[in-house]
Amino acid sequence: MGKIIETNQISKVYKMGDNIVNALQSVSITINKGEYVAFMGPSGSGKSTLMNIVGCLDTPTGGTYELNNQMVSEMTENELATVRNKEIGFVFQTFNLLPRATALENVALPLIYAGYRKEERMEMAMAALENVSLADRHHHRPNELSGGQRQRVAIARALVNNPSIILADEPTGNLDSKTSYGIMNLFQELHDKGNTIIMVTHEDDIAHYAHRIIRLRDGLVEWDRKNDKVTRQTADAAVAH
Repeated sequence: MGKIIETNQISKVYKMGDNIVNALQSVSITINKGEYVAFMGPSGSGKSTLMNIVGCLDTPTGGTYELNNQMVSEMTENELATVRNKEIGFVFQTFNLLPRATALENVALPLIYAGYRKEERMEMAMAALENVSLADRHHHRPNELSGGQRQRVAIARALVNNPSIILADEPTGNLDSKTSYGIMNLFQELHDKGNTIIMVTHEDDIAHYAHRIIRLRDGLVEWDRKNDKVTRQTADAAVAH
């Protein structure tokens, strides 16, 4: 498996009034295609800043970042927007669904920007909903779905473009324990199918679903290691929780 992400000594400096905040300091990581990685760390550790840079939502102050053989650290805003739409599927803690749109319409949204015809969009969106076992709810709006179902819709939307990486920011942050285990079970299935997953979390038990954990502290990589005790849930075990 070839590398999909490579950061070389990236740093990020923010100016807040008279204060200068070094959010990231010389972070170098390589992530290969098909890996399942968790960025971990307490609040203020730099994990969200690193996720924003990896997700092309922000650019580093120093160093270089290469995504799928493209030097994204030097791209313009428009170029970054194209890469975001094509290469990255985002899953957020707050789901970020349009309240008046159906599940199917929410999932199809990235395909509008990608220029697909309506017929193709609906077909691809339905396939993505089937992938997360939610095709039977395609006509429901977010307020007619449970928290776990909403997150499944958000995951389907992240998958619909067949992105290079799925980037999940605290994906279980708004869910109860039982629902969280179901969502982590789904990520496990997606990884088993060959998807590259990067998850940001401050929760130890959630991080242990990933096969590799990168822990940040004060804008630096504190450690980066393989997770030998991967939490694996069967669907039955998830329901039992």
